[in-house]
Amino acid sequence: MAERKEKTFRFVIVGGGIAGVTCVEQLSSQIPSADVALITASPHIKAVTNYKQVSKTLEEFDVEERPSSVLEEKFPNLTVIHSAVKSLHTQSHALETTDGRVFGYEKLCICGGGRPKLLTQDNPYVLGIRDTDSAQEFQKRLSKAKRIVVVGNGGIALELVYEVEGCEVIWAVKDKAIGNTFFDAGAAQFLIPSLEADKPERASPCKRTRYTTKEPAPGGSHTFTADRNARRQGSSSTEAGSALGPDWHEGINLQGSEQGTRRVSLEYQCEVEKIFTSEELLNFPQQTLRPENVGSWPVYIKLTNGKTYGCDLVVSATGVVPNTEPFLHGNNFALADDGGLQVDDHMMTSEPDVYAAGDVCTACWEHSPMWQQMRLWTQARQMGWYAGRCMAAHVLSEPIELDFCFELFSHITKFFNYKVVLLGKFNGQGLGSNHELLVRCTKGLEYVKVILSGGRMVGAVLIGETDLEETFENLILNQMDLTPYGEELLNPNIDIEDYFD
Repeated sequence: MAERKEKTFRFVIVGGGIAGVTCVEQLSSQIPSADVALITASPHIKAVTNYKQVSKTLEEFDVEERPSSVLEEKFPNLTVIHSAVKSLHTQSHALETTDGRVFGYEKLCICGGGRPKLLTQDNPYVLGIRDTDSAQEFQKRLSKAKRIVVVGNGGIALELVYEVEGCEVIWAVKDKAIGNTFFDAGAAQFLIPSLEADKPERASPCKRTRYTTKEPAPGGSHTFTADRNARRQGSSSTEAGSALGPDWHEGINLQGSEQGTRRVSLEYQCEVEKIFTSEELLNFPQQTLRPENVGSWPVYIKLTNGKTYGCDLVVSATGVVPNTEPFLHGNNFALADDGGLQVDDHMMTSEPDVYAAGDVCTACWEHSPMWQQMRLWTQARQMGWYAGRCMAAHVLSEPIELDFCFELFSHITKFFNYKVVLLGKFNGQGLGSNHELLVRCTKGLEYVKVILSGGRMVGAVLIGETDLEETFENLILNQMDLTPYGEELLNPNIDIEDYFD
């Protein structure tokens, strides 16, 4: 293996998504003289643009697909290698690409991302949405569809159900409420009326495409109907590979074959029991379907609540699994329970000189009490940036501390056209019953939830334009005792920022 190395680089990064590109930028600016290689299967990379530090830990940015030449022009020391990785040999510090070339490295960072957890493999009627290619394939299939079934309860499922028009949507969620990766049943109730209301008109098609790294992973029905004849159209560029983000549907016309109506039926607390074709259905006489329905749909889906639906397409939006495949064979990586590469507080895996960042890794250091890992685009950027700093520090023999961004979990996104800010243990994660909630809700305007433990704020969910994120971030970070304020903390007539300046 060793004698075939085409070239040895000081730093090699695998993956052209947010984590990999951010890592490359960080390394190249810290050690401009070092040879850096980025190995990516896609001709396009994901670049962070319009970056804005909103507060100590909150950040907003857009993600744009750009040709990889943009990076090479910016960093003369960088070589972009367009190929997928076939195998990794940690002992000889070498990588083999699928086109048969071998590259050596001194330090390696794996930013391989995640791949969708599909309900079933190789079923032409089941589509996972993960990258721009699959989003476009979905747009094409949707234009002929009268009814689709969406399975999943994470960010992509939420956006999809809200955006699709001219097609009946059956939405199967395994939880008691929608969006439970991001918020509780109260917030879900606040958002549900948006499924019935007319959507606000968009001023103009959005030219920017945003992408993200993150999807999460028994019952009654709800039906919401909204009429809307206006259609939105736009264009979208494609390139397989990296993950989508909160605005992935912008500029993609998600219009079914029926004109103008939006109709969503929710099936709670159920999962998929079986997926079958109309031919197979005829051989299952025990199915509870009206006879005239048999054969009229290309695919049928049986849910664990006993209901069976025929539809044109099943969308699998049930989260991602770390994409570790090409790296494991012949090496001794320690893996976390979720399948990710275990990394320590310097983003190092268990193999010498091998780091990892983003969806492919699992943070296995002792976390700050207010932080948790979620496979989101914000964390991919933070981990890629920090991994680059750690690699540079180790080469330069400089000490490095765990970055401040891992002190407090924070995320800004948009759901159903509302701004959503999540802070700390926003869903009471890991707190057991030892916490209390304060909630303020103005229908159609805002939803504010605060989680207190021992009189101190440990988490918050803010939906709408609340302007409370910075104040609440400070209260969580400084762990001030809020017992004296009691319910007044969320009194809308009190300007809370003045209290805690």
